[in-house]
Amino acid sequence: MMVYKKRLLGIDSDVQQEANRALVKMAPNLQRRGFLLGSGLGTLSLLSGCSLSDESSVEKALMTVSRFNDRVQGALFSSTALAPTYTPADMTRPFPFNAYYGEEEVVTVDEADYRLELAGLIANKQAWTLDALRALPQEEQITRHVCVEGWSAIGRWGGVRLSNFLQLIGADTTAKYVGFKCADDYYTSIDMATALHPQTLLTLTYDGEVLPPKYGFPMKLRMPTKLGYKNPKHITTLFVANAYTGGYWEDQGYNWFGGI
Repeated sequence: MMVYKKRLLGIDSDVQQEANRALVKMAPNLQRRGFLLGSGLGTLSLLSGCSLSDESSVEKALMTVSRFNDRVQGALFSSTALAPTYTPADMTRPFPFNAYYGEEEVVTVDEADYRLELAGLIANKQAWTLDALRALPQEEQITRHVCVEGWSAIGRWGGVRLSNFLQLIGADTTAKYVGFKCADDYYTSIDMATALHPQTLLTLTYDGEVLPPKYGFPMKLRMPTKLGYKNPKHITTLFVANAYTGGYWEDQGYNWFGGI
């Protein structure tokens, strides 16, 4: 998570950091009311305007601080600052599988039938086959994947730079969001600045080979500037919008911006 380097709105930096960690690690069954009150984060009630006296007020406080965190991270994000890159010798082998389900439940997508569907504020909504996507200029990066659960791994990803693809399809890059729907029913959305970041890739390969199903075949979004849950796999639809659409974990309380 992003660590604030200065005080914001009078909230102590230690409190800000604790709030960041708590918010991104929230799960639906977390005892959030007890956590907030017992960990000394009552200061957050000043930001949310909630008394934290019942479950609904705790939920409101958490969501208010999460959205506040999103705005701060968005304001501090640089569209030109690059995440660190590594050498093949630095790669984590094997690269870990992670999802909200077990590896035995990985979806199977038929390559011959696959089409990347386009929707929203895009001039040319013609669907794309994998062959057409592979014919576009490809880039590679060896970058670190940082998971909200506390681990990280370095992998080699190849594919199409998202900013180039958005330009090619006539996407409205003044819009606020780029969203993704996936074959495993996952979904998420990102800010346009991150979509245009030079290291944001629509990945089609891993370590020089066709992207394996466990890593997201046929397409995974790779953003080394974001936490892992913001990097969807098995992408089937890309859309551009001005309306906020949330995400699978974000709708359950995780920070939407999800920067590192």
